[in-house]
Amino acid sequence: MSSNVTILTDSSAYLPQELVDQHPIDVIPLTLLWGDAVYRDGVDIKADTFYEKLAHSDTLPSTSQTSVHEYEEAYRRLLDAGQDVLVLPISGGLSASVESARQAKINLKTDRVEVMETRLVSMALGFQVLTVARAAQAGASLAECKTIAKKAYDHIGVYFSVDTLEFLHRGGRINTAKRLMGTALNLKPILEIRDGKIEAVGSVISQRKAMDRLVQLVESRIGGRKPVRLSVFHAGIPEIASNFKKRVDKHFNPVESILTFVSPVVGAHVGPGTISLAFMAGDIE
Repeated sequence: MSSNVTILTDSSAYLPQELVDQHPIDVIPLTLLWGDAVYRDGVDIKADTFYEKLAHSDTLPSTSQTSVHEYEEAYRRLLDAGQDVLVLPISGGLSASVESARQAKINLKTDRVEVMETRLVSMALGFQVLTVARAAQAGASLAECKTIAKKAYDHIGVYFSVDTLEFLHRGGRINTAKRLMGTALNLKPILEIRDGKIEAVGSVISQRKAMDRLVQLVESRIGGRKPVRLSVFHAGIPEIASNFKKRVDKHFNPVESILTFVSPVVGAHVGPGTISLAFMAGDIE
């Protein structure tokens, strides 16, 4: 069935392109500023190139929220094509893009666009987007899609381990006390997205133990609910991530399993070497 609703998200989700192509999903690229260069995340610079460049760069990139104008252009294009639009952007606790999306809706004076505060990022956001896009594909209205997105939130979570907290600290995403937790003994911090913000969960002594802990945390949050959907996503460590995906697939037996990168615009804040595990568990009633 063709959809009358398009889900408009941003590149922070970093959904594999084949999934975007198969569903009524549209993606606005976020912006990376690196020296004098401006890159559209996932368009002008891809993740593999980004992490290779980051590993050898003396300067660090910064990020920029999506502008009101960019959202207005996307809305007009989709509305002119006869589509209603549900906007599911990166968490407002991590970026002001959601405010741009809201202002663009106000400027266009339309009731055919709905903007939600997702409180999610990366493939946690990706699972919410996919769930709603599949409902839209099956004929769900804009109002129904919004309800489904709200319900999906309670079924989704994400944990990740960073190689160092230095990138998060420099970007102002985590405070000094929590940064010291990771640097004091060169530990591997374990973090989660909680209520739209990055929160510390604990720390372990090696990457292997970090991955063990990610599995334990996700298993506890899933709590036996079925079906399970999982995503392993990483910041420039493809072989480690691929092996970790094989492990979690065997452990959880998910109905869907996605391997992807940490988006460059998110990677600018978490740094190379990050390994992440997102889940969605249980049926959305």
